[in-house]
Amino acid sequence: MAEAPVSVVRKTEEVWRAVLSPEQFRILRQKGTEKPRTGEYDKFFEEGIFSCVGCKTPLYKSTTKFDSGCGWPAFFQGLPGAINRTPDPDGRRTEITCAACDGHLGHVFKGEGYGTPTDERHCVNSVSISFH
Repeated sequence: MAEAPVSVVRKTEEVWRAVLSPEQFRILRQKGTEKPRTGEYDKFFEEGIFSCVGCKTPLYKSTTKFDSGCGWPAFFQGLPGAINRTPDPDGRRTEITCAACDGHLGHVFKGEGYGTPTDERHCVNSVSISFH
């Protein structure tokens, strides 16, 4: 499947600080992690689209969300071209970021046995996404 192009969003650190809450800035721009089982989308299963809270780029369809029990929203597949992957230096995890604004979303894990079509779990911080 061809990847859809996304529009690149660039902002200065000062602008990001002005448009994001302190917690959103810590996670999206400084690669933080919210505490498990505290995010509003962990147990949220309505039909719609999850987008990057920083730049509004659509990232995930709700039909790809599943209950992994890990304490963060879990998806098995992002929208084509919406998510970049970068292996962590230690090789244990792969970071996922918004392809448009490079905002930190979380990490992707493979082969955990959840039985998803991709055999992946995108472990996403709730504060990194919005729902519509």
